[in-house]
Amino acid sequence: MRKGLLFILMITLSVLLAACGSSEDQTESADDSNTNAEEETKDTKWNELQDEGEIVVGTSGTLFPASYYPEGSDELTGYDVELMREVADRIGLDLKFEEYGVDGLLAAINSGRIDAVINDFQVTKEREEQFAFSDPYKYSYSTMIVRESDLSGIESLEDLEGKKHGGGATTVFSQIAEHFGATTKTYGNVTNDVYLRDVENGRTDFIINDYYLQSLALKALPDIEVQLHPDLQFHPTSSSIVMPKDATKLQEEINATLQEMHEDGTLTKISEEFFGGKDASKKPEQEIREIEGLDL
Repeated sequence: MRKGLLFILMITLSVLLAACGSSEDQTESADDSNTNAEEETKDTKWNELQDEGEIVVGTSGTLFPASYYPEGSDELTGYDVELMREVADRIGLDLKFEEYGVDGLLAAINSGRIDAVINDFQVTKEREEQFAFSDPYKYSYSTMIVRESDLSGIESLEDLEGKKHGGGATTVFSQIAEHFGATTKTYGNVTNDVYLRDVENGRTDFIINDYYLQSLALKALPDIEVQLHPDLQFHPTSSSIVMPKDATKLQEEINATLQEMHEDGTLTKISEEFFGGKDASKKPEQEIREIEGLDL
């Protein structure tokens, strides 16, 4: 009788263990399936690029010295352009640039016409809700171009009230100008001289933009009677490559490549070529005014 009971208990225990094993196997299988599904979603854009062997990147082609055509040349170049060429080469993809006005670049990602954007774009909270960003490849801060004759009547950011700013409608710089009470005159995909001459002749009063870009634009166009404001340095910035929100694998590949380019000095070398010997790939050392009350 005891042997029979022992035999029954052993059979019951075996069934329970088998059932537990089956449940665990099913759980592990489900976990594996979820992981595979996540990886598949994560790799969608990357797999697409691998299949095509090419990445299409949007840029303006009019933003000196980030993305522009040298006088008399039909070859696109600039800090952002040459950096992106190096990134694409290192991740094993051919590169094609498509040119858009600044306000059309992010829309071109959303429509699927391009795979990424590089055009001195800053990361903002609003943009992060819609797009993925690489680690920064450039650090800077904002400055202001004003008329040489009277600094456009501006001594502080608070003096922007009622002034007219020249810039793109969707830029951080226009947000800053409007935060302090200015209005923005918007442009299409025009070159720097158009912006500068409008300040000179009074159609606009000032232009907020990146320190490196503005200082070099002024150097390239010395005949226009405008200058950087001597006392206003504000809004520390960083620039990143913009990608579709779900392009996680592409983001990882680009970030790893940028890190490699930081470490081997490639970013410094490209920066010094386009920014007058200055290294824009590192954070500036001076104190820059933060803009309070503006959610960027």
